[in-house]
Amino acid sequence: MNKFLNTALCAALVVCLPLTAQAHRAWLLPSATVLSSDDAWVSIDAAVSNDIFHADHAPMRVEGVVITAPDGKKLDAQNASQGKFRSTFDVQLPQKGTYKIAVASSGLMARWETESGERKMWPGRGERANPADFDKMVPKKAKNLEVSQFSRRMETFVTSGSPTNTVLAPSKQGLELLPITHPNDLFAGETASFQFLMDGKPVAGVKVTIIPGGMRYRNDQAAIDVESDKKGVITVTWPQAGMYWLSANYRDEKAKKPATSRAGSYVATLEVLPE
Repeated sequence: MNKFLNTALCAALVVCLPLTAQAHRAWLLPSATVLSSDDAWVSIDAAVSNDIFHADHAPMRVEGVVITAPDGKKLDAQNASQGKFRSTFDVQLPQKGTYKIAVASSGLMARWETESGERKMWPGRGERANPADFDKMVPKKAKNLEVSQFSRRMETFVTSGSPTNTVLAPSKQGLELLPITHPNDLFAGETASFQFLMDGKPVAGVKVTIIPGGMRYRNDQAAIDVESDKKGVITVTWPQAGMYWLSANYRDEKAKKPATSRAGSYVATLEVLPE
């Protein structure tokens, strides 16, 4: 990530996420996801908005944008800027194959009540927590203490030439989407399949909402709601071409101590092309 993004776009991901629990939605929107020219570039818009892909609220203040090339090497974002409602940056695609543009974070959160009934949380709203401070900041015998292990991830994929799979390999950390259908090989009227993993293992019961862009110009969200099966798999038949916002959430009680629950949120922007 270049210096500009580190200074102009950076902020705690907790400001932007969780991605579906708030009225506003955060997104990364590439100008295109499939390119064929020899000197291929894409521009990425990043924002938090009321309507999907309509920058009407705030620029997305991302920290740690990671651009991964088809060979696994990391690239710098270029020409970054931050406006009133959105941030933008460009990505040059010097290799043929599939690139991943992503932001992710994980950590611990705690909530409890004091003896007087005052509610406390760690880290505080908008703050970043250092896991090493957990023992110092969180009272272990507090009333109604809840400790959660969380992960948050936002991704989009871009292919120059033919799709490749290197960047699709899961990190095995938090909630992730493992494409069965390549994310840059989606067509209107066809059915795509994706598998959801939590810490590298398939999980059932992931709640997924998929919303097509253009919300501003229709009276309903046109949302597609699905849930992962026992193999962690969802299927969706794309009703029309366009950009789609996919949001997934998962929670269980299989966290590592000191957490008692773990929760993951995942967002992707996918482009569906005409038949």
